[in-house]
Amino acid sequence: MDLVFRTRTPGAAAEGVRDQYADGKAAEVWKTLIGDKKQRTQVYKDFLVGLLREKGCKRILDVACGTGIDSIMLIEEGFEVVSVDASDKMLKHALKDRWDRRKEPGFDNWIIEEANWLTLTKDIKQLIGSGFDAVICLGNSFAHIHDAYGDQREQKQILKNFEMCLKPGGFLLIDHRNYDYILDGGVAPARCIYYNSPHTKDIRTSVYWVSGEPQMVILDYFLSLDENNDDPENRNEFRLSYYPHRLNVFRDMLREIFSQKDHKIFGDFKPLNEVKVPAFFIHIIEKK
Repeated sequence: MDLVFRTRTPGAAAEGVRDQYADGKAAEVWKTLIGDKKQRTQVYKDFLVGLLREKGCKRILDVACGTGIDSIMLIEEGFEVVSVDASDKMLKHALKDRWDRRKEPGFDNWIIEEANWLTLTKDIKQLIGSGFDAVICLGNSFAHIHDAYGDQREQKQILKNFEMCLKPGGFLLIDHRNYDYILDGGVAPARCIYYNSPHTKDIRTSVYWVSGEPQMVILDYFLSLDENNDDPENRNEFRLSYYPHRLNVFRDMLREIFSQKDHKIFGDFKPLNEVKVPAFFIHIIEKK
């Protein structure tokens, strides 16, 4: 399929999973896309930090750290963080922030590694130890893994790897866009709990179907680096593709991997009954 309909940037950070950020376009403008970090984190900081503290978490594995936005927030709040990502283009920004803040408490101990989710337990074997208190995978990152075999075997293996990184009683916090809404209506919800930048001019949605089944959602991002200027020199465009997880299917897959039926689902970090059309679903499931 990749030979006919290319939606991913070329390059592979590690065997098995393509790096959609390999050309560096998204990585270079990621902070612009996110917008003001303080405003961004206010949306979910209380939820995330409150949850981690409520459960007595100290050691966190951020498996989709990207440029390090969430990891930095957690370090500032006193957590011990190990951060991994498959994209060296994204990681270079996290590494620079670590270096710039190396004299601040916690940042000199911040561990950043390049790792592939399919081989995660091998890639960071020396760091797992007795297990992490929590694994976080936020920002719709998990949906970057496409269903190459039609049975979600790679998604299941990755979730199993996340589970193996947890200590007993630890939990996985993972999210995905509201793909039910996208597939039924053809567009992504206008608001986003992660991106609040005024530089985002448009996000165009495409859905790729095969034999009546949705296989891919493509989002084309259009940003103007100068908010008041539409000069082509100040424009930036990039494309990311995702596997469209239906909520019920994703729920059942999590419960299968973690061998339990009890887990919590939130909509935009609020109870589901408080949000009519969530932009994101957030799952919390514990390891027995």
